[in-house]
Amino acid sequence: MCVKIWKNLDMKIVKSKGVTPTERLLADFCDRSFLKLWSYPNPFKDDKDELCDLLAVFDNHVFIFFDRENQALSKNNNDPLISWERWKRKVIDDQIRTAHGATRYIESGRNIFLDKDLSVPFPFNIDRQNMVVHKIVIAHGAKEACEKFSGNNVYGSLAMSYGINMTTPKFPFLIRMDKKNPVHVFDSHNLPIIFNELDTFYDFSSYLDAKIDAINLYDALVYCGEEDLLAHYFLNYDNAKKKHFIGAPLTEKNVNCVMIGEGEWKDFIKSNTYKRKKLADRISYLWDELIQSTCQYTLDGVVKGSSPLRGPSAIYEMAKEPRFYRRILSERIRQAINNFPETPQRISRKLSFMQSFYKEKGYVFLQLKVDGIVDYENEYRPKRQALLEIACGAAKNKFNHLKTVIGIAIDAPKFSERNSEDFILMDCTDWPADKKEHYEKANEPLGFFKTGTIQHKTVTEFPTTNKPDVSGRAKVGRNAPCPCGSGRKYKKCCIDLKVE
Repeated sequence: MCVKIWKNLDMKIVKSKGVTPTERLLADFCDRSFLKLWSYPNPFKDDKDELCDLLAVFDNHVFIFFDRENQALSKNNNDPLISWERWKRKVIDDQIRTAHGATRYIESGRNIFLDKDLSVPFPFNIDRQNMVVHKIVIAHGAKEACEKFSGNNVYGSLAMSYGINMTTPKFPFLIRMDKKNPVHVFDSHNLPIIFNELDTFYDFSSYLDAKIDAINLYDALVYCGEEDLLAHYFLNYDNAKKKHFIGAPLTEKNVNCVMIGEGEWKDFIKSNTYKRKKLADRISYLWDELIQSTCQYTLDGVVKGSSPLRGPSAIYEMAKEPRFYRRILSERIRQAINNFPETPQRISRKLSFMQSFYKEKGYVFLQLKVDGIVDYENEYRPKRQALLEIACGAAKNKFNHLKTVIGIAIDAPKFSERNSEDFILMDCTDWPADKKEHYEKANEPLGFFKTGTIQHKTVTEFPTTNKPDVSGRAKVGRNAPCPCGSGRKYKKCCIDLKVE
């Protein structure tokens, strides 16, 4: 079947919240970002030992997190290097060894469980042949000591080097890493920055991939804090490959070492470029709300549909969208809701099509207004799902390049005090003539995509003007509605971004 329509599930998944305060902080960051359904704190091996502090799996990417806190550096010591080496062994070195061991365990194909009793298996199948593993250590407890050690340290972040000769003299608060088997190390300061700025699977994995590319390409990659490396990443973009990168442009052939200076992030967040991006991003979280609510329903065992835990699904495809592209998707949804016709008719509808960031994927957004519904769940929703399926088939017939169509159906918010969502994932890779004809006939009395206009809009990750990319407003006055879509007046909402 090319269509997966949501139906009831009976399974409920109880996730650990983390054991220590810092583990709970990590779990909370993951829950509020791109990994709500795909991240699980404190999983266990089949010998009942903990595998890691948090395991996340999305697509063929596996994220293994280890979180450690040690306050020994806060104690007075006359030799900071000795204190540093002791702290680093406990908080970083030991966790790196454990991370390598966890990777070998996953590669072995042995079972993973969510509880120590080994009664609840890890809910996702891991593609061990093609998986990309990201090993991440979160180190807490060095910030204050690092700030005291050097007045030049802006935030107290740990400095990192991949590839410096390991025989060179050791230096406090600089972590020298093996570039042949790299591990990412975040700290108390830059952990929230990373998760707040890279809060989708696409953005987070793209950053880590770019970092690994740079580690492999250069003899050495050195930076004063992960946040400084992130600023460097944001400011470097390859127009040909359509992605950010770390290091020098490919036209500069004689570069063998990249060093990122102190304070890059501090300067970057003061720039109008950064502020415009954060303003433009605000509307994009409408897309996240659709994903997060359905993820929670899945965990609670009451989701309507082909579960994201059991293979491809609409929510899984929606979660692939980058942050900047979620702006235009969210704007189209908001625009469609606002433009739903004001009509006294008992039944009315509005259908919208939205192109994905991925060229062979598209979204159908269907709103319905139906007065006098008697049996909402058993009569009305199956009919709404049937209409949504026809609309998805009509979209494929209209836009033949599509290989995947995701359908989203809701009750028109203008007229409904209650609401629910129906989702459909339609795989259109195989689209023979009989299937095309089936949806053409089904669509004849409905007329989906027979009329209407196609809007082409361009969205950039870093807008070049104060005008939001997709809102259509040229300027924002302090008493005007905020372009982020909140409905609040600008002076009550985004005044901190100082848009004139």
